[in-house]
Amino acid sequence: MTAQITPPTRALGTADSSDHTLAAVWRGGDEINIESVALPPLGPGEVLVRVRLATLCGSDRHTVSGRRQQPCPSILGHETVAEVIALGPDNADAQETVHAVDGRPLKRGQRVIWSVTLPCGTCDRCLAGVTAKCRTLRKSGHESFESDWSLSGGYAQHAVLPAGMPIAVVDDQIADTLTAPAACATATVMAVIERAGMLVGRRVVVIGAGMLGLTAVAAASSAGAGSVVAVDPNRARREMAERFGASEVRSSTAGLKDCDTLLEFSGSSAALQEGLRALDVRGVAVLAGAVAPGADVTFDPESVVRRHLSITGVHNYEPRHLTAALDFLQETRGRFPWEDLVADPAPLDDIVALLTQPPGPKPRYAVAPR
Repeated sequence: MTAQITPPTRALGTADSSDHTLAAVWRGGDEINIESVALPPLGPGEVLVRVRLATLCGSDRHTVSGRRQQPCPSILGHETVAEVIALGPDNADAQETVHAVDGRPLKRGQRVIWSVTLPCGTCDRCLAGVTAKCRTLRKSGHESFESDWSLSGGYAQHAVLPAGMPIAVVDDQIADTLTAPAACATATVMAVIERAGMLVGRRVVVIGAGMLGLTAVAAASSAGAGSVVAVDPNRARREMAERFGASEVRSSTAGLKDCDTLLEFSGSSAALQEGLRALDVRGVAVLAGAVAPGADVTFDPESVVRRHLSITGVHNYEPRHLTAALDFLQETRGRFPWEDLVADPAPLDDIVALLTQPPGPKPRYAVAPR
């Protein structure tokens, strides 16, 4: 694979002094080309950002390998932190029309993250508060390069955030390497923890100690769980889980004893099967890792009834979870070694290798487009 690089043209008088950007365009299989792309004119409510850093979610590797389907060609990347450099024409003078999810007005120069999901805001699901399952949902880093949202992904020097995109402003104390995963992994964990309910004093089991699982271990520990057991076959991940608050680590769920809350991030049907058997009376299981078809999981309905079990799933998250993620990172940045989860950022030219080669020991790898 040879990256095809066209130097961007320069034009005076625009917000970024340029009318082009460089983007890693995925064109199927392992073909990813660095291409010069024209910056589109902004419409009302739209925001142009300059990407500072984007981390690589495992789902993007699955897309490139063919395990996961999405429109092609496209610009991947949905864990991104960037700087606001321009607002749509209605906001050129009074920059208080577009607001972050916490109500703050967006202004040039702010560091921001944004949601994976762009809901319509008007369908029955959105009106019911389940925007993650909007009937006409669009997703950052998942849209066709040939659509009206070509710059939807973070593996580029710039991205466009459409009107209605949930955006969160990042405080200065949180590093880019911690902030980018908040747009997917951390926010998803916040949704899972919310769905799990009160954790104070509860015996929590976290299946899978990747980026989401380690974050969940830290979140459960911070929420006052009585114990947190982390399960992962990888020894290095188990050791890292201990540094993120796990009171016990295990290589499998086999023989797991009673627990009150089960948080699943592995996608392993076998591990989940054993975990469900370990749930005690009024136990709660929240599934978030099974995002691809897998083997069936069986359970005895009588056992669910007699044990008063609750089994639920979480996919994507709501806008409030963006701010919850940033607040959580701010509150715990001195308690847990978050910086150990993300590798030093590589240049955009390295994105092909990062997406096509086996992942390394770090839960997250990153690119910093220049």
